Amino acid sequence: MGRVEGKVALVTGAARGQGRSHAVRLAEEGADVVVTDVCHDISDELPYPLASKEQLEETAELVRATGRRCVAVQADVRSVGEMRVAVDAAREEFGRLDTLVANAGVMSIGAAWELSEEAWDVVMDVNLKGPWNAVRAAIPWMIEAGQGGSVIITSSAAGIRGHVPYAHYVASKHGVVGLMKALSNELAPHRIRVNTVHPTGVSDTGITVGVPIEELAEREPLFALAAMNPLAPYVEPRDVSNAVLFLASDEARYVTGLQFTVDAGSTNKP
Repeated sequence: MGRVEGKVALVTGAARGQGRSHAVRLAEEGADVVVTDVCHDISDELPYPLASKEQLEETAELVRATGRRCVAVQADVRSVGEMRVAVDAAREEFGRLDTLVANAGVMSIGAAWELSEEAWDVVMDVNLKGPWNAVRAAIPWMIEAGQGGSVIITSSAAGIRGHVPYAHYVASKHGVVGLMKALSNELAPHRIRVNTVHPTGVSDTGITVGVPIEELAEREPLFALAAMNPLAPYVEPRDVSNAVLFLASDEARYVTGLQFTVDAGSTNKP
């Protein structure tokens, strides 16, 4: 216990799924947490409803139930201004920020040449521009504080391999790897580490593709192949949270520029 005792983390996309799990897991190990989510639907091109204000507050209550403090901020990662409001909340409430978990993400499906411009843009804006905005908001203060820190960006097994049928999602998740690699070099002089986590399919995230997985697998044989993990069909949010916890902790003080897979063997299979 206490692996991140005294630290403060900001987690985006925290109203449910992986983001909620990350916030709670960090709190269990001693961190105070700022949680954010957009809390309303942002595009008809996404085939599922986004999380609500009530779910974000539920996350905050789960964090508080561990005995740690939590601030919930409704914020859209597509806006650097709203990300700065979240960072300011960390500054005002806790006086420091040690860990940024840029987790917010969305997805939809479709052949690359058939995707609408809006479908492409909303996925890229949330999944790639979103982490950049979070970094733009958090890093200046982290550098000024001079205490080092950790930035953890949620990528995917699709950030390593060419999964189908969602080229825009694959491009966004590859894109955050490039962002991570560049940032890990830029921020090393400030003792700020930057890494990505790469889950395979994760249970209980609230994200769907709009059709039953079995139907999609029958329609898209390459999707079915990508979804076949050697160890298990999927992982649970807490499995990914344990990787986030390690990267946030001082146990990972010399770990930077890493693509950390939590994929049940997905990206290593023949």
